[in-house]
Amino acid sequence: MLNTVRSVIVPFQCNETSALVSIELKHLRYAEAAAHHGSFRKAADSLALKQSNLSRRIRHLEDQLGVRLFERTNGGVRPTSAGRDFIHGARRVLHELEVVIDGVKAVGRGEAGHITIGFYTSLSAGNLRATLIEYSRRFPQVHISTVEGSRARLSKGIENGKIDIAIVTGEPALDGNRSMMLWSERIIVALPQDHPLAANEIVYWTDLKRERFLLCERDPGPEIYDILVAKLASPGDLPKVVRHDVSLENIKSLVGAGYGVSVMCEACMGANYEGVVHREARDGNGSTHIVYRAYWKGHDDNPAVGHFIRLLEERCPPVANGNGMRGGVSRNRDPSP
Repeated sequence: MLNTVRSVIVPFQCNETSALVSIELKHLRYAEAAAHHGSFRKAADSLALKQSNLSRRIRHLEDQLGVRLFERTNGGVRPTSAGRDFIHGARRVLHELEVVIDGVKAVGRGEAGHITIGFYTSLSAGNLRATLIEYSRRFPQVHISTVEGSRARLSKGIENGKIDIAIVTGEPALDGNRSMMLWSERIIVALPQDHPLAANEIVYWTDLKRERFLLCERDPGPEIYDILVAKLASPGDLPKVVRHDVSLENIKSLVGAGYGVSVMCEACMGANYEGVVHREARDGNGSTHIVYRAYWKGHDDNPAVGHFIRLLEERCPPVANGNGMRGGVSRNRDPSP
């Protein structure tokens, strides 16, 4: 790889005058090898060159610099005072260039670089957290940035290239992008601890018909509302929903204060909140689930994205979508199994 770099600019001071001299990279390697072996013959052998060619090129380098780099003796060669300074600089240049080249190769393989993952606040634990930990273990040289936000913000980030992968519910309208179904989570009801239903281990949707539901504007999107409508709506009678432009944590605080109940994904339960209990929501078919997807640009040129997608495929077995296959699921008003 170093042989493809034709020249470098090396600062070299001669006769108390500092000058920038353009030197072919291979000449640095020739001089370093000669200093290392103490012999033009041994240096030429190590570089698969003829001794006469190496000797001539080092002489050309000395003429170019206007200074003698090596003392020639019957026993071999040794650097002059100026030569020692030059060899020291040459080794530093060669090492730094090797580091740059190795780094570029690692980025090209997706083993180094940067990746930005977008997700809902509610996904700060659970499946995604475990995936991020494993990804960091496998690719420690890839810097991971995370963005928490609404589905609209994450979708915009995918479009403008500021986010590489977004983990969301539902199907954002993102033309030209790819998606993959990941995991499903149970829907959980958050109740004030003194609510009559709090005494039950399981809450049925039919028990919630008269409740006031507190929902967050930001998280996790319209799917929660769609589930409420599918489970509780009747002709001319929609569930009573009050939306708040606050975090999910504040929604829980409002629930604990007795302002209503809320529904959320299983991963949203998080830490216990004073005055709040969580119960699984069911109907006659069992638990109610919501499905998460990964979205990324179809033409993303970041190699690290491919490794992250493959890790998601490892960790997330295909989610049944009616035909038993992963991907391509349209939003479903009733995702219960």
